[in-house]
Amino acid sequence: MSAQQFSITTLHQLLDFDICRFASSEVQLQKKLPEWADRASSLKLKALVQRYADLVSLQRQQLDHFIEEEQINQLPLTSRIMQAFILETDDKLAQCSDPEVRDACLLACIQEINHYKISTYGTAAAFANILGMEAPANVFREAEVKEKQIDDRLSQLAEHEINLKARAPIVLPG
Repeated sequence: MSAQQFSITTLHQLLDFDICRFASSEVQLQKKLPEWADRASSLKLKALVQRYADLVSLQRQQLDHFIEEEQINQLPLTSRIMQAFILETDDKLAQCSDPEVRDACLLACIQEINHYKISTYGTAAAFANILGMEAPANVFREAEVKEKQIDDRLSQLAEHEINLKARAPIVLPG
């Protein structure tokens, strides 16, 4: 059944559909984060992006477990939202020739993705909670909390190092 043929008539079906999209998002992001970590010049940013990749891997496993428990015939969905975030990030990074500015760009782009994920996990937790699905609601709420923790670390790194270096990069005479 294609996405166009799937009819969502209940909140439970909407949750299942969204979870399939989230799982796709996590797969797409999991593939890109190591590449982005390699592009970071700041060791702290590199380490944080790698830590985020580990978190994404864990969240992907949890989503796969939910899909299995729910016996969802996972639709082969690609998250167009995550695809757009990834393309936008790659496009911006390609334009940044200065390493410090590129780090600021990368951090900001990852934070945009992170904010999207905070919202999606929060919504999934709310849906699961109202449906009486306590265990999945807790998993989604925990994922939301972990995304917020990453957001806090990204903000701290941006404010205290990355953006300061990007503000006045060292320009060598050419």
